[in-house]
Amino acid sequence: MTYEATVVDTYQITPRVKGFRLRVPGEEFDYRPGQHTTVRFDSGDDRIVRPYTPTNLPGSDELALTVKRYDDGLASSYIHQKRPGDTVTLGPIEGNLMLADRDRDVAFLASGTGLTPMMAMLRQYLREGTGHAHVVLGEKREETIIHRETLNELAANNPDLDVTFVLSDPNWEWTGRIGYAQEHFADLFEEFTERDFYVCGVPKMVVQAKDTLSELGAPEERIHSEGWEDSVVDG
Repeated sequence: MTYEATVVDTYQITPRVKGFRLRVPGEEFDYRPGQHTTVRFDSGDDRIVRPYTPTNLPGSDELALTVKRYDDGLASSYIHQKRPGDTVTLGPIEGNLMLADRDRDVAFLASGTGLTPMMAMLRQYLREGTGHAHVVLGEKREETIIHRETLNELAANNPDLDVTFVLSDPNWEWTGRIGYAQEHFADLFEEFTERDFYVCGVPKMVVQAKDTLSELGAPEERIHSEGWEDSVVDG
């Protein structure tokens, strides 16, 4: 199944990251927040298929995608050229990353654009969850933090939500946490046996974060990721 989506709007999030609102008139998207679609197009004789995760909740005819442009990225360069009125071919929405239990405390642990599935999951949890949520986002510099304003606004309006930013290469004005997100888990969480931990980012970060959580006592069934990252790093 594929969808022909029309670009409704584009907006700059960081110098290299843009947001895209895509609409399929007459379609009501039904998916589990955290799942991803794919953008599909032809490049020469090759069919390019790349996954991107909607940051909005299901139930409308629109999907909001957050896409970082890479200099050698065929798909990201293709999408960043799109303007309102252009069309994009999307694949079905699927994937393994989704809320396991809305009645447990949760932590969303991400690096870079690994935050994108967390945004929809966080919105679902704030609407339907009964516990406490904590977002920990690792980035390189302050100007590359995606969805910073949205996260800060959500935290300001929800007493059961904490947001922590960790920068690996901050400028001298940064007064927050420094290093990598996974290096701060022991300080940020008091217990690791009952909370659900959702991890998404570059494969190395995901593997290190999962190992750190296990060392701190988090049971395997409380640690959730897409699941393919281990084989990428091992290879």
